[in-house]
Amino acid sequence: MEEDLEQQPQGWLSGWLPAWRPTSMSHLKNVEARILQCLQSRFVGRYVTLPGRARVWTVSLCPEQGEGRTPLVLVHGFGGGVGLWVLNLDRLGARRPLHAFDLLGFGRSSRPPFPRDAQGAEAEFVRSIEDWRRQMGIGAMILLGHSLGGFLAASYSLAYPERVKHLILVDPWGFPVRPTDPSQIRPPPTWVKAMAAVLGRSNPLAVLRVAGPWGPGLVQRFRPDFKQKFAEFFEDDTISEYIYHCNAQAPSGETAFKAMTQALGWARCPMLERIHLLPREMPITLIYGAESWIDTSSGRRVRELRPDSYVRHLAIAGASHHVYADQPAAFNAAVQEICDSVD
Repeated sequence: MEEDLEQQPQGWLSGWLPAWRPTSMSHLKNVEARILQCLQSRFVGRYVTLPGRARVWTVSLCPEQGEGRTPLVLVHGFGGGVGLWVLNLDRLGARRPLHAFDLLGFGRSSRPPFPRDAQGAEAEFVRSIEDWRRQMGIGAMILLGHSLGGFLAASYSLAYPERVKHLILVDPWGFPVRPTDPSQIRPPPTWVKAMAAVLGRSNPLAVLRVAGPWGPGLVQRFRPDFKQKFAEFFEDDTISEYIYHCNAQAPSGETAFKAMTQALGWARCPMLERIHLLPREMPITLIYGAESWIDTSSGRRVRELRPDSYVRHLAIAGASHHVYADQPAAFNAAVQEICDSVD
């Protein structure tokens, strides 16, 4: 039986906020359980303890017919968690081992303090992924990351290339260098600009915590699209509740992400400045939503920077930034094809 990772209050404000916010790790655990019960496949959920005693919440599917095949590892984006892969786990875990985990500082994983500088925060994320891999006993993997998870998957691949058989980047955040000409900047969604205007220098999702009992309603108001994306399984507010409880806990990974960003979410250490350092033999597939607000030109730029390497660029019609949920059938088919090309 797993043990909940309840956060300890720090300071008078943190001690007061838990009573003000209708959330806890137990709430998150319960709503995640409602989500994962929709899976048809057998799965195991457990905490993986890292050196230093931090723990990473992990969900694994290990089909008998997948024995001996390279495992697929899924890394979620900013503010997400393993529950958001519910539309993908059955299909992608049908023929090979699949592992999805909550990044350190997010979801049900431990929420330790991170370094306050961009390079230090990024390195801590990468180190935790490698510690997790070792504890899991995974030799090499197909590594898939969405948004922030794509950035971290690329960073991990730079540090540990021998552990990655194929790198799949799904609408990755943090690749382009911020243009000096404002006219070249693609406008972000209205909700991103609104959050930036309200919060200023605060953590990106601080409004959910400060809003107290009104926090869950804010998720439903600003991101009603999430309810629509998962309508196949949930007609109620289950997904909105999950997103709220993932992000109303003590900020940790969120604070690290803020250290890695500059105005309106541009990366302080853009990945395009170093993606060419990956080994030439490492294959990369970039999957974008055809209607995404993320700068999709980075995919073409990666191909230009690695002319002698396998780089494939896919755009999925009818999908925005959350490709895996916007068009799950097309996304699952594309990822399964990539995995089958590995073994």
